[in-house]
Amino acid sequence: MRVNQWKHTPKGYVIISMVAFLLIATIWSLDIGGIYNAIIAVGVSSAVDYLCSRIAKRKRVLPDSAVITGLIIALILSTTTSWYMVAAASIMAILSKHLLVYKKKPIFNPAAFGLLLSILFFRTGQSWWGAFGDIPVWTLVFLLIGGYMVTNRVNKFPQVFSFLGIYFILLLFMGLINIGDATDALRPPFINASLFFALFMLTDPPTSPAKYKDQVIFGILSAVVGVVIYGFYGGLMYLFIGLLAGNLYHLLKTRVPSRVLN
Repeated sequence: MRVNQWKHTPKGYVIISMVAFLLIATIWSLDIGGIYNAIIAVGVSSAVDYLCSRIAKRKRVLPDSAVITGLIIALILSTTTSWYMVAAASIMAILSKHLLVYKKKPIFNPAAFGLLLSILFFRTGQSWWGAFGDIPVWTLVFLLIGGYMVTNRVNKFPQVFSFLGIYFILLLFMGLINIGDATDALRPPFINASLFFALFMLTDPPTSPAKYKDQVIFGILSAVVGVVIYGFYGGLMYLFIGLLAGNLYHLLKTRVPSRVLN
């Protein structure tokens, strides 16, 4: 595939957007730790993806999915995260892509899976710095522009809107009745994290549905599970757990005839 053609693919839009976020956040914060993490995450993800493909004797393709996974991990993990933790999160993410599969497609979003395990095993700090949580709020414009381009390209607006709508309504309700720290999730950097998550992770085509009805259910389920986890336990895992619950719903819809579920 030529470069000009690749730039207009969904993966091309994602990579271009994330590299732009990486540069903007790095320049504004004057912290190059995120770039080091990105080099490690992308390098390790691509290497593990290549090795797994060779072992499985799959046709060689560009490691663009692995690059996206590495960039997401680097943009979410704190810039002070140790290199071996960044590498471990990347390895776990790519292994899940190759080992936890159904009909040759990953069951779980690789980046979410790797990041969740990195919290459980290494207590990694996740600042979502690449979502501009630590710099002026107006920079969210860049996040929304990139997210719109990606979401439009993969045709996932019902999924994004259903997730964000239910997510913010539930958090607002919980805040009004003083459940957990729900009001904190409506402020930066949590709101930055939720937007980045919805626009760039929830919309992953291989691990989410294509039909509009299923997209709406997927988005609602991910939001409800995530908010419930946040309300009871707080922390940083709630978005990932919500997405993995949505991934399981997508797997169920794929495996079970629609007439059984409807």
